[in-house]
Amino acid sequence: MYPPDEAEGLATDSIGALRASGGYNPPLRLIQNSTMFTELKREAYEANIALPRHGLINLTFGNASALDRARGVFAIKPSGVDYATLKPADMVLVDLDGKLVEPSNKLRPSSDTPTHRRLFIGFPEIGGVVHTHSSRATAFAQAGRAIPIFGTTHADYFNGDIPVTRKLTPREIAAAYEWETGNVIVEKFTKEKLPPLDFPAVLVNRHAPFTWGPTVAKAVEVAVAVECIAHMALMSLQLAPALAAIEPELLAKHFKRKHGPGAYYGQK
Repeated sequence: MYPPDEAEGLATDSIGALRASGGYNPPLRLIQNSTMFTELKREAYEANIALPRHGLINLTFGNASALDRARGVFAIKPSGVDYATLKPADMVLVDLDGKLVEPSNKLRPSSDTPTHRRLFIGFPEIGGVVHTHSSRATAFAQAGRAIPIFGTTHADYFNGDIPVTRKLTPREIAAAYEWETGNVIVEKFTKEKLPPLDFPAVLVNRHAPFTWGPTVAKAVEVAVAVECIAHMALMSLQLAPALAAIEPELLAKHFKRKHGPGAYYGQK
């Protein structure tokens, strides 16, 4: 999408806009006392350990991050650490400039950290990101196919198909691969004018799903829903290969009863 230096420049411009709006106050470079981020780390930890519990993770694939947008810092799973051994203190703190902000933590953050950072910069309304390689959703991603919206379960979470990105170019893969992964996601949503909270997930072509939400707990919920929806879509296509998309009226009814100012599902 962009050369690495240009892409980083665009991200810097986005951070500048956040600063100007009061939505991003960068932390001090050296944070000697991380107690202010204890709750943020706990949120990230709880999200990460929920992923294998929901059957969304094999081995050490996947990660979750939680953002404190006021401080411009997010907590993310350390790279390659087994989920069974994770502790809240292991979560790695990174700021929106990509700098580590907790010198006492010697663990390296997830290799997907630049993708999470790019999404936090590109989508100001989100506060958590989840990445999995859940089997059925990943099958759609590997095939380069959006998950079509066939029924109301899908419509409860998404205002249309779960989108799929274009493939990364050889140049993008060879350069800042994880950053460029975030770029192709933001590019997809920008070009097609998709509101991130109306479409809280994407399939990265040849890769796997990313989900997000106002909180990381919501991003986990969406990750569970995406795998469920992918499973039902595959079964629906087996039963009816020419199945048409859900009727627009039924999609609108189910989506709007759970989202937006007229929502009436659940308790107040």
